[in-house]
Amino acid sequence: MPTLRSRLRAAMPAIMLGALAATTVATTAATAHAADAAPGAEPYPSRPLTIVVPSVAGNVNDAVARLIGQELTRAWGQPVIVDNKPGAGTTTGTKHVARAAKDGYTALLTFTAHVQNPSLYPRIGYDPIADFAPVSEVAISSTILAVSPDFPARTLPELVALVKANPGKYPYGSYGAGTTGHILGELLKREAGLQMEHVAYKGGAPLATDLAAGHVKIGFIAVGTAMPLLQGGKLIPVAMAGAERSALLPRVPTFREAGYQGFEPDAWMGLLFPAGVPKARIEALSREVARIVRMPEIAKKMQDLNLVPVGNTPEAFAAVLKSDRDKWSRIIRDVGITLE
Repeated sequence: MPTLRSRLRAAMPAIMLGALAATTVATTAATAHAADAAPGAEPYPSRPLTIVVPSVAGNVNDAVARLIGQELTRAWGQPVIVDNKPGAGTTTGTKHVARAAKDGYTALLTFTAHVQNPSLYPRIGYDPIADFAPVSEVAISSTILAVSPDFPARTLPELVALVKANPGKYPYGSYGAGTTGHILGELLKREAGLQMEHVAYKGGAPLATDLAAGHVKIGFIAVGTAMPLLQGGKLIPVAMAGAERSALLPRVPTFREAGYQGFEPDAWMGLLFPAGVPKARIEALSREVARIVRMPEIAKKMQDLNLVPVGNTPEAFAAVLKSDRDKWSRIIRDVGITLE
């Protein structure tokens, strides 16, 4: 699995190409239209683009889709519509894009659940790899193990020792059944030999509220949701998922540093087309995404959302998808999570 540093290095050629192709809006638009410069071909893009977000409006994925959409509209001179299609653990919106026209005008802005869901839902109705064409990995986030301020353990070894000494006493919360937080919680139980019940919250906000209040003492929560409470001392960070320490919380050690394996896949957000979109159109959008997420003002806004911008090539994102699909399917099978 590529590390964060290697993924950012892989993104640089696309970033540089995007920047060179976008010295002015006119140049960017001309480059995009040149993607379909064959005689008789429709210039691309020549009509509105829709970005489907398979979750509710107002969350971080929706916010990123709108940031990208605004900049695409400026560069390409075509409206970009953000269409929220939540439901069934992101599968409703994902199915819609898988079945959309293969013309490069319908894209999916999704996240790690894309490669997790097929192992969780037995009749999902699509293949996360074969039915989609990767465009770009947009950003990386992280899931963190945090505890309430009154919880006596402050490090992972201390937490493991305390829970082992009190089997069944301390449940852990996640931001939903089948989420990354739930999967990592079950993985920690298996790897450390812990007895903890799982409490599935309906989203990160109620989990954060209960953690801060001490109603549940241990939780796996997205860094973006937890950050204000972490900064205010109302949540205590214990360990981070990911292959290496996160730039968002560089002082928080990873699970790997404490000797636990399997917590390495980073949580990502990425853009995909349905399979079959012409390669030139995939590459045109990929270059634009790479340029956009590295713009200083957009990178700052993404960092304010507690995301690390990436913007890599279709080939680099394809490698991440395949590697993460294999890793998550193995973890989900090993810990025995199934959803209907």
